[in-house]
Amino acid sequence: MEPNRQFVVPVSVVSPTDVARLKREIESVDEFFRQSEIRAGGEPSAHMPQMSKLMDQLIAANQLNLLQEEDRQWIVDSLVQLDASAPVLHISFSVDPPGSHVRKIVSWLRENVDPGVLVTVGLQPNIGAGCVVRTTNKIFDMSLREFFASKRSFFVKKLHDAISDPDSVELPANAQVQQEQPAQQGAPA
Repeated sequence: MEPNRQFVVPVSVVSPTDVARLKREIESVDEFFRQSEIRAGGEPSAHMPQMSKLMDQLIAANQLNLLQEEDRQWIVDSLVQLDASAPVLHISFSVDPPGSHVRKIVSWLRENVDPGVLVTVGLQPNIGAGCVVRTTNKIFDMSLREFFASKRSFFVKKLHDAISDPDSVELPANAQVQQEQPAQQGAPA
């Protein structure tokens, strides 16, 4: 393996949890090969651990051969380094986003922010729409809740104007106003 080889993180590797899962998986593969080397010739061989689709994508992206001990060690070292130093963003949505949308976000972040950025997705149903992005030292609230909170004085003024003088409130041209009919006293006609 070349010493200056660049570690490529596939878009499907999204969160620190994915990195930890890949580390455990590659360590089990490495353990399988170490045990195979010390196993006596007449003993039945164990089966190689099943590799996940995520591991297959990582191997393909980095052009690795897991039969080579140096490749296995390089990927373990790279995953440990990624886990220790990758910037992690926590993005909260009001509903669980589809995986394809998360991968698009991760792809954009890796192209424009950092090639090793990891994303943790969370849920906050009270934000309405939009999202809240947290880093280690900043919060970017791009939610409908925050928008309404920032426009609170505007909405209070409009509500006050509507209550104090209902005739001065401008309605859209296509809005229909229903006039309240006074309740008629007496028997129905």
